[in-house]
Amino acid sequence: MRTLTLLAAMFCGAAGLADEAAKVSYRDDFQKGADNWEPMDKSIWTLRQHDDNYVFSQFKKESKYKPPVRSPVNIALLKDNDVGDFALTAKVLSTHKDYGHRDAVLVFGYRDASHFYYVHLGKETDDHANQIFIVNGSPRTKISTKTSKGTPWDEKWHTVKIARRVADGTIEVYFDDMKTPAMTASDKTFAHGRIGIGSFDDTTDWDDIELEGTAAKK
Repeated sequence: MRTLTLLAAMFCGAAGLADEAAKVSYRDDFQKGADNWEPMDKSIWTLRQHDDNYVFSQFKKESKYKPPVRSPVNIALLKDNDVGDFALTAKVLSTHKDYGHRDAVLVFGYRDASHFYYVHLGKETDDHANQIFIVNGSPRTKISTKTSKGTPWDEKWHTVKIARRVADGTIEVYFDDMKTPAMTASDKTFAHGRIGIGSFDDTTDWDDIELEGTAAKK
């Protein structure tokens, strides 16, 4: 089942009407296609069947997309969303051969091609891998305050999650263990933006996307 809903609540107070933040709730298991997604390069993404299940597959490394600054090239953005606080959960399968920077990425706070955050889930950790990054008009910069020794990619599906709280800048990233974050950061540069999935320059399959959050105030 695939749904995208924006629910706005209004209530009456002593001073008159006031707005609550519109709630965003999105689910996608790709059984009816991937029309809600906008790849930077459509030629490297497709629906792929795993047994009786369909997944959104970023199956090719060589992308035609050339970002204006050093940042991921193999990403697909969710259409028609702009969230502030949110929790994003997804299942991901790394389909690339094993090496040090084998990765998947989750994008959030996306304003444009030069302004966004992303999480790089890399097999090994260094200043350019397995970190939380900001892209702010210049090549990606690490903002992690905590990370792991590396993301243990294998040939199995894994569950990943990002939780974002704009007021205090909190960013938490989870990998399989949904109780203890594998990475953390604190940053308030972008208060809202779009979310996305993919890899820096490897290959990945995605399924069971879940997004809960609040719509950005216009």
